[in-house]
Amino acid sequence: MFMYSDKINMLQRQEGVGISLYAGLVLMLLTMFVLDISVGSVHIPFGQIVKIFAGQEPQRAAWGNILWLFRLPKALTAILAGAGLAVSGLVMQTLFRNPLAGPSVLGINAGASLGVALMVLSAAAGGVGSRFLDGLGVLGELGMVLAASLGSALVLLLIMAFAERVRSIMTLLILGLLFGYATSALVSILIHFSIAERIQAYISWTFGSFGTTTWKQLYIFAPVITGGLLAASFLQKPLNALLLGEVYAKSLGLHLKHTRLSLIAITALLSGSTTAFCGPVAFLGITIPHLCRIFFHTSDHRTLLPTVILTGAIVALIADIISQMPGSQLVLPLNAVTSLIGVPVIIWVILSKNDLMETFAA
Repeated sequence: MFMYSDKINMLQRQEGVGISLYAGLVLMLLTMFVLDISVGSVHIPFGQIVKIFAGQEPQRAAWGNILWLFRLPKALTAILAGAGLAVSGLVMQTLFRNPLAGPSVLGINAGASLGVALMVLSAAAGGVGSRFLDGLGVLGELGMVLAASLGSALVLLLIMAFAERVRSIMTLLILGLLFGYATSALVSILIHFSIAERIQAYISWTFGSFGTTTWKQLYIFAPVITGGLLAASFLQKPLNALLLGEVYAKSLGLHLKHTRLSLIAITALLSGSTTAFCGPVAFLGITIPHLCRIFFHTSDHRTLLPTVILTGAIVALIADIISQMPGSQLVLPLNAVTSLIGVPVIIWVILSKNDLMETFAA
């Protein structure tokens, strides 16, 4: 009983994020958005970008096409993907009461990858490029999201089933890694029997990229992510109750089974759809919630959820800017950049001596 009262007091002592700090996050998001659409292999003067957005003719017609058809969808995709992965990571860390939980660590991304692999690598023969989603049509794109979401949901449900019997955090992490290895083995088998064009398409997809999403695909991706974020916003109080422990949550009248299923569905939808359109983007889901807890000094999901959404979008834009290698013709794999950002943060979380780990204490 003292444990729950201590956690309640801890949440009550934590100050909420002020309006000025939210405004600062929004301003930084807008800044990174403008910077992201301004950099690339083709230099477009900022004044010309303003003219294009104002509806005026730029000096070169190609600049308008580059901005509207490539850079703007890429930046919007980064915002949606960063927010979706960050929220899915926050939900999983609270659901498992585990600071190392995340779509990639617990095999959720691997499950989504298996779903996509089953759809892409086992499809009928036909030439596709690195932007293989374009050739699938609207029904194919919906099927891609469904396949990735079902794959991620399957892995998460398996982990939750084992979680009913296994209470050890380390055991759950090991199970998640084993599920990831198992799905990777199945993908390897599919690759072995697939044609070269689809193998190349799948390998390119696994590097991760925000730049392969077109406006046509955004019409599907944006509503799916927005719906998942809105659904998560209605579960702020249940998430706070779960953070204080299952016994306390039950005392508040929370239906644990229904809440868990809702959180699983939201996580699978956000991480699965993001993985379908952007590839298995690593470390954003596990990193962003910790950054928000550290910098904003709160564990209250009423504050964490909006800050995680904004911070996830900002970090995703920063990762995309770095991957573009401004000033050069090179483009780095997105997963390499997100890993370089996320690994130091996780090491810092593990080694730091603060109250962050106590938030998830059993």
